[in-house]
Amino acid sequence: VAWLRVDTQTILTIHTHVISRSRRVGVTHSDHRTWFLHIRELRETDRGWYMCQINTDPMKSQLGYLDVVVPPDILDRGTSTDQTVREGASVSITCAATGSPHPQITWRREHSKTITIADGIQVTSLEGPVLNISRVNRQHAGAYLCIASNGVPPTVSKRIMLTVEYPPVVTIKNQLVGAVLGSDLLLECEIEAYPKPVSYWSRENGEIVPIGRGLEPQKISGSYRTVLRLPIRRITGSDYGAYKCVSKNSLGDSEGTIKLYPVQRLNIIADKSSDSTPFGTQDFRLQNYSGAAWKDSFNFSLLSSLIIVNSVVTWRFL
Repeated sequence: VAWLRVDTQTILTIHTHVISRSRRVGVTHSDHRTWFLHIRELRETDRGWYMCQINTDPMKSQLGYLDVVVPPDILDRGTSTDQTVREGASVSITCAATGSPHPQITWRREHSKTITIADGIQVTSLEGPVLNISRVNRQHAGAYLCIASNGVPPTVSKRIMLTVEYPPVVTIKNQLVGAVLGSDLLLECEIEAYPKPVSYWSRENGEIVPIGRGLEPQKISGSYRTVLRLPIRRITGSDYGAYKCVSKNSLGDSEGTIKLYPVQRLNIIADKSSDSTPFGTQDFRLQNYSGAAWKDSFNFSLLSSLIIVNSVVTWRFL
């Protein structure tokens, strides 16, 4: 009994002897009836046709095909690295993978976000080695996963970060804010931009708000979003007016305005009975409305009785 490699016409074993020079090849038998060809540390190059041949006259043989499956692997060469694009431009992200069978490529976004493609259509995943995005906007920014699978575990993936550059956008929720003298206040604006902008507060005359005397600008920054806060403590008359939230980066600048105006505190003096005003005398005394209502009810009943009696007397007189 002999084992041969068909495609290369190489004799691997004859009877119990290994002819191949490869240390990975071996042969065993069971009672000289069943013969086994062993290949250790299997490689992809071992894929192909093998023949079991019996040296009879005529010769008898049996063919068998060995298929070697290989888990997927994503190649650095041919696969995109992290991308940075300007808002409004187009971008193509590629993913190259090997394996046997040939892997299928699937694109997904991190945290199950949707992928926006042409005409505003949103999908959860896309198939194919290339992901094309036309007219990129800031919502496209984030991590994209290139996932390669071919049914042979494990499935592999690569994370590609898409960064979108755009000028600052300043958002102010409350543009008019009222405050009482001596109170504390917190002004706030939100900024979206990339690259990371330079942001600050200024007054209506363009003067940057200094740090000190209760004015302490604060920043809470993220990848694209920044919250700029301005606490004002113990407000004085000079604090009233317009405040500008200004943000600038290499692509442009933007600003938003908050107007701070005074609000009068309402004071009620309990022990003060009345006060003179331009509109007359204001009575501050607390009224017993329940007692007044009882008196009004009594007076109304008495008046009604008098009217009824008067009507009866008048009718008899007539």
